Amino acid sequence: MALAPHHANTVTQATVALEYASLRNKDHCPLGMYIVPSAQSLLCWDAVYFVHQEFYAGAILHFHINFPSDYPEHVPSVQFVTDVFHPLIASDGTMNLASRFRPWRPKEHNVFHVLAFVKVAFSEAGLNRVKDVDCVNKEAFDRYQKSRASFDALARQSAMLSQSDSALFDSDHPSLAGKVVDGITFKDLSDEQLEQVRSKVGLQKC
Repeated sequence: MALAPHHANTVTQATVALEYASLRNKDHCPLGMYIVPSAQSLLCWDAVYFVHQEFYAGAILHFHINFPSDYPEHVPSVQFVTDVFHPLIASDGTMNLASRFRPWRPKEHNVFHVLAFVKVAFSEAGLNRVKDVDCVNKEAFDRYQKSRASFDALARQSAMLSQSDSALFDSDHPSLAGKVVDGITFKDLSDEQLEQVRSKVGLQKC
């Protein structure tokens, strides 16, 4: 995946910067999501979503938000770095946003609407609203419609694999081929290192 272009106009740069700053506002950044701009370009944000409930509970999902050079005229794109079994996520990690932004309205929609849609898409309510025409993973859609237990098992498997050491710490993992991991990375700490971090931030050992 190529990072977003650096040659965006000043309006786009200012808009994206303002929207990033606005994430501190209530309800602009969904609970469980952490986001930083890429060191390569303000037009690419690195994000992680820690899923707490339902089918994907426990999943640690790493994804990118890429802004077009003429944003906000056109919708940003979302690409998952973490492999995940989901009707709206293609094999290369690209998420289909069309069902929510048909069409994208630059004076009405903002990136926090995109983030909210990403979160809702992993809930039962969001999955219930998915239509066949918008699916890019037909197997996931069919299993959700016809065999909920089977879908649940595969979604839980996705969540478990996303927590694995290879998915979190191995930059050479096959699932990362062609995908840029930039601003948010995970590091495997020893017990001693972990205790130092806990002490530094004032956390007690569970």
